[in-house]
Amino acid sequence: MGRTLARTREALAQFLRSRRERVSPEEAGLPGTGRRRTAGLRREEVAALAGVGVTWYTWLEQGRDIQPSPDALRRIAKVLKLDRVESAHLFALSALEAPAAETGGGVSAGLEMLVRAINPIPAYVRNSRLDILAWNDAIADLFVDYGSLQPHERNTLRLLFLYIPYRTVILDWEQMARGMISAFRASRALAQDKAPFDSLIEELSALSPEFREWWQDTEVKGFDEGRKRLLHPVSGYIDFTYVALTPEGRPDLSLVTYIPRHAAYDPQS
Repeated sequence: MGRTLARTREALAQFLRSRRERVSPEEAGLPGTGRRRTAGLRREEVAALAGVGVTWYTWLEQGRDIQPSPDALRRIAKVLKLDRVESAHLFALSALEAPAAETGGGVSAGLEMLVRAINPIPAYVRNSRLDILAWNDAIADLFVDYGSLQPHERNTLRLLFLYIPYRTVILDWEQMARGMISAFRASRALAQDKAPFDSLIEELSALSPEFREWWQDTEVKGFDEGRKRLLHPVSGYIDFTYVALTPEGRPDLSLVTYIPRHAAYDPQS
């Protein structure tokens, strides 16, 4: 528990510092202050704009053992110009005892039926740790026969960084990999049990230099809709819109579908 708590507080400190440094005094409505040694706002400026004490905010940014109120966090989020996902991440990192979605639940029979019925639209169900729990034939044809993998191998992050065909099939691999890390980071902050997340972080950090480097970032964002371009060895170039939906009553799960936009298309266009 102590190690997890320390990691969370350090993540909060890094996140606040990184967001403070990206907001200019002009964006915050402060008068021009000339050249600065470092980019962004000073701690005392954030504290003044948010209506909190300088010492208190400094302790918060240092990861000290303090419990900020929701109102104070909302004011800080406004000063730092956090978007919806970033604000939720700030609250998750700060509210250390808040209830959160678990990742150990299975998939209902009805949801498994839905995934199969969607075929030939590629689809799978994943949890907040990005473990793939159910899938149909169409998604397996695109990426890998998930049934041939061990359960611990059916993880989107693990496949992105350790399974070579993912790198060759996904044209925007780095963008997709960084986006998944960002979504994973946000999910970890919300999770009550962080041990399953941390074990995957340790494994990928040991095996993938790219993951180890990119994990040090502080970016967080949702990953519920976007574009994915593939260069499939059989089907050729395919342009998808992916959409992730949350089943009613299961905030820990996402139903992810890949809707073809174009086929047999020049990937350079």
